[in-house]
Amino acid sequence: MFKTVSAAEALKVVKSNDKVYLQAAAAAPQVLIKALVERHEELENVEICQLHTEGEAPYADPKYAKSFHVNSFFIGRNVRHTLKAGNGSYTPVFLSELPLLFKRNIVDIQVALIHVSVPDKHGYCSLGVSVEATLAAIENASYVIAQVNKQMPRTFGDGIIHVTEVDAFVECDEPIPSHAPIVPNEIETKIGDFVAGLIEDRSTLQMGIGNIPDAVLSRLHNHKDLGLHTEMFSDGVIDLILKDVINGNYKGIDPGRALATFLMGSKRLYDYVDNNPFVELRSSDYVNDVSVIKQNPRMVAINSAIEVDVTGQVCADSFGSRMYSGVGGQMDFIRGASLSEGGKAIIALPSATRKGVSRIVPSLKTGAGVVTTRAHIHYVVTEYGIANLYGKTIKERVKALVNIAHPDHREQIDREYFKLM
Repeated sequence: MFKTVSAAEALKVVKSNDKVYLQAAAAAPQVLIKALVERHEELENVEICQLHTEGEAPYADPKYAKSFHVNSFFIGRNVRHTLKAGNGSYTPVFLSELPLLFKRNIVDIQVALIHVSVPDKHGYCSLGVSVEATLAAIENASYVIAQVNKQMPRTFGDGIIHVTEVDAFVECDEPIPSHAPIVPNEIETKIGDFVAGLIEDRSTLQMGIGNIPDAVLSRLHNHKDLGLHTEMFSDGVIDLILKDVINGNYKGIDPGRALATFLMGSKRLYDYVDNNPFVELRSSDYVNDVSVIKQNPRMVAINSAIEVDVTGQVCADSFGSRMYSGVGGQMDFIRGASLSEGGKAIIALPSATRKGVSRIVPSLKTGAGVVTTRAHIHYVVTEYGIANLYGKTIKERVKALVNIAHPDHREQIDREYFKLM
């Protein structure tokens, strides 16, 4: 039904000055990536376009700077060093709008490297654990190379593609990169308790990966009829689905389905979503579309931040002017939840870093980016409580945020802010 070639043969199509898109997160096609890097001596100025990817990123090694340049739409740990080294760049973009960059040829993709399940008897394979902007890349690239993996879960939704949409196939049998769940610490558990208290029955949830989302999920076992419409999810939702806490019965759009645009977790998660029609992975221009998100009543968006100033400005992508991650989908879901009937937009973070530096600050660091503006923010949650900022004056916000800062910093934050006035 489909003919396979070696990775080296398939990657011969890449030329100098091409733009190459990599499927994101745990679906990054490592076999194809390694074969591409092996051609480094033949190539110049190939632009690797990507969101966060799991696994190795050998093309990001500065020694290959003449051959490859990394263009990150969300900066992952494995390529973060490229910004300082000079062989990488960051393109700020909402995840909801990333597919438009390809559809409008603003970023003109020549080759898409994707990672799929084995085709079924009808010739359809699945993009598995990551759809995000990959469909737009496939539709607009001149050439599509698929890594076909016996261990890639088959997921439902937008990521079902026919073999005729792919120009070359490379077979492999490799585990999907995984993350074992981590038990939240005391601070994260307190934050989880506060956030869980804001979530009503019949709410629809958006949350990411990490200890705070897992802490929130661990506190929801007595809730009823929750839904899931989220950029991504991990293992924490599985037990809630199995206990019928998350069933999607009262979602305003796509009821009875758990919606995401990519997944990342343990092998248990990948086994759970395999051929499971309850879980649908859709393109990010749908999942993260504000007009879609807001159709879910009681939409609850739970996101984190690097720091929040006392007026409510949220920096989530940089330490001052040093880029760290990206805009991602935070604003998509903050806005969608804000416009939802009974919705709640929540920023949850520890009050201080591990080194004791306050994350509630008088003003953002010089050069820091504002991902969520003071006009968009509703709730900020730390281990010291909840600050409801919606409709509040600046003076009221300062008081509320100082009250949930770490006690060691409250007086100083208050004093320094009013010095700035």
